[in-house]
Amino acid sequence: MGEDDEVKEEYERLTHPPAEAQVDFGITEVVQDGKVKDIHCLVMSFPYSNAGLVTPLPSENQECFLEGLKDLFDQTGYVPRKIRLDNLSAAVVKARSGGKETVFTDAFQRFASHYGFEPQACNPRKGNEKGHVENKVGYVRYNFFTPSPVIQDLAHLRELLWEHSCKDHQRSHYRKDLLIKDLMAEEKKYGLALPETAYPVFKEASATANKYGEIIIDGVAVHVPKSYHYNQLHLITYWDHYKVVSPNGEILSKGPRPYMNQERDIPWHDILANWKKKPRSVIYSRYFPYLPGRISHYLNIDSIKLRKERVSWLISLLPKYGMKEIDHLFYELAPKEQADELQGQSDHPYDVNWALYDSLQPMNGQLSKEELSDV
Repeated sequence: MGEDDEVKEEYERLTHPPAEAQVDFGITEVVQDGKVKDIHCLVMSFPYSNAGLVTPLPSENQECFLEGLKDLFDQTGYVPRKIRLDNLSAAVVKARSGGKETVFTDAFQRFASHYGFEPQACNPRKGNEKGHVENKVGYVRYNFFTPSPVIQDLAHLRELLWEHSCKDHQRSHYRKDLLIKDLMAEEKKYGLALPETAYPVFKEASATANKYGEIIIDGVAVHVPKSYHYNQLHLITYWDHYKVVSPNGEILSKGPRPYMNQERDIPWHDILANWKKKPRSVIYSRYFPYLPGRISHYLNIDSIKLRKERVSWLISLLPKYGMKEIDHLFYELAPKEQADELQGQSDHPYDVNWALYDSLQPMNGQLSKEELSDV
């Protein structure tokens, strides 16, 4: 046998009992807000019935992986007895090698114990051991995402994918001459019942704020008011949101995880409280450009004493009004003497004087030679 000759490995044709599943991630494209966006999809396939289910997720981290499994269990209506998966970092610490079995993460082992299924990790570089789900990932990408669907958010995409799956289950099995949905109903009898309470998926870690009061979440520096008071904080991450908790249990910040690309409320009360202590820093603060126009103008004054008083006035209004409401109702809410003074500067300090623009507007779309010479 020559050096270039390859020894081909003979594969064993596997049988697939009912209620056993395979899972794998795949990345595909959607269109959201006029832009193409990559989406991670967790696909669960059932070799016995040839059924496939899919749920979209913003990442492939442990929280998303476990939350995705929960969603797929809910879609199926039961828990598979065995689940075969790749050696993904969300579930596996160390792959099987040297006669030693796979080492799963503690979180995944607790999750599997809660739902009662047996996890089975493939051997390294043996994708054929979960070939059914790998083929299903390609099938989903080609049939469910061509052309790329236009979505509003992940919830909307999840609904679209559920509709696609239900429609796909109406076709016949490629070999058994039965509908996939009927085979699914048959293998459900062999599955495990869903537990009465769902497994709470989250991860807790220690975090430290930098000198700007920021902590790193998903690689992004997130400002956490009052975090500089503590040497160490608790960062609790769920699949779609986070909480930052002080050592004494106070929630300092919460919101969607940065990769969700959702709006987060600006914590104006904490920011204004800090400005009251340091009024000179107001116009240099990272948040100053985010103030609505009238309020920005109101605070942008030379008198530090007066600026501090005005910040205190804003703090007194926040329990009842949002910052945009204060800006909209500014002349009604402002102390009368200050409102009169500000309104006296102009009828409306932020209105555009359209008369100035009208005087530059060409009549009938043309300018005379005399007018052109004056421009």
